[in-house]
Amino acid sequence: MKKLWLVLGFLVLTGCSSKLAYNNLDWLIYWYMDDYVELNDSQEAIFDIKLEGWIDWHREEQLALYLAQLEQITEDIKQDKLNKAVIANHLNQANEHVMTLRSKIAPELAELASRLSDDQVIYLFAAIQKENKEEQEELDEYDSMSDSERLEKLIENFEEGFEDSVGDLTDEQKTMIANAAPHFARTRGNWLEYRITMQNEARRLFASRQNTEAFQQKLTHLLTHPDDYRTEEYLARRQANREAYLSLADALVKTMTAKQKSHLLKKLNNIIDDIKDLSLIHISEPTRP
Repeated sequence: MKKLWLVLGFLVLTGCSSKLAYNNLDWLIYWYMDDYVELNDSQEAIFDIKLEGWIDWHREEQLALYLAQLEQITEDIKQDKLNKAVIANHLNQANEHVMTLRSKIAPELAELASRLSDDQVIYLFAAIQKENKEEQEELDEYDSMSDSERLEKLIENFEEGFEDSVGDLTDEQKTMIANAAPHFARTRGNWLEYRITMQNEARRLFASRQNTEAFQQKLTHLLTHPDDYRTEEYLARRQANREAYLSLADALVKTMTAKQKSHLLKKLNNIIDDIKDLSLIHISEPTRP
């Protein structure tokens, strides 16, 4: 289920490849779902109808919102208006897009989940358990690293992330990242704990899914209220990391060169053009009977 939202969230965030992903979304979702559950013909027919509706809704109602925000970000960059508060506002808007997506899909996803057979549920949680084991192995490997090795890896990840947006970083910007990195709290273990907590709750719900209405309501709540399953420590660390990220982004924006700004604007314009193309595709599609 998490991967379903990852695929949908991918729609407008991958530059020139977003059109290809969007127009092949049905195939991509089935490809991800195959790792967790194999639907029978009746379930697949129902899911196809739901999926078509989700994609139509997203194209008709959500793309325009993404477009408006990206155009605003572009103007903020051109007019040198980006600062910590503005960046925070854009992050909040992006989170609202995600929550809107969750709220739209979760009830229907819960209804579909109530149709799974016992064997499908067993397969689903076996696949999830296998994935958890792999995540734990990666976490153990990460924990085995020294503090300096973990810090070096974090700095490398930050540099790669910012360079993907603005191009090559200056020595000054690399120093800023190196100085900021130690202030970020580790949350990988918290995330895995949260993931397992949610899955255990889902397992408990599936065991009592004979009460269809109650099951759907509770599963919908689980899917749309992730913070309810995060510990206070995890929530605090996430908030602290958000503040640290905003401070770092604010500092880096103030030192952007003309070349970096041009690189970022070009990247944003490519995504904007993709969204406009997708919207035109929708307008030109024939009305379904």
